[in-house]
Amino acid sequence: MSSTTASQSKDSILEFFVKACNKHGFSLDITLNVKGAVITGTTITAQEYFETLAETFEDGNEIAQEIGERLVKAGEAAEEDNNNSDINFIHLKNTRVFCGDSNSTPSKGKILWRGKLDQVDGFFLGRISDSKS
Repeated sequence: MSSTTASQSKDSILEFFVKACNKHGFSLDITLNVKGAVITGTTITAQEYFETLAETFEDGNEIAQEIGERLVKAGEAAEEDNNNSDINFIHLKNTRVFCGDSNSTPSKGKILWRGKLDQVDGFFLGRISDSKS
């Protein structure tokens, strides 16, 4: 069966953590395995993800400001959808991605990450850090 036709399912425990984050602001350090990559960070609400992302566009030109405004609206819509039982994405801050070596990509800055829950192969609670840290 090809990967495009294979049915993907979400881990119910991971989905529970994301729901707790989105509905109650519950935050935890977590490390995910996604298609061979190791992604580590701290969970944030969908609203916080969109609002923080929007801030990166506020001082830009007219188009950048429009993008920022749309991201703020997406965050507001995510907040309203918190009662929706179908959670599809996990959002992380202070993210590091490890792909086969001891250095993360990116290695500097406060990085936001958004991923599909049904693409997560596994997870553990806690963060890993660069070998230099």
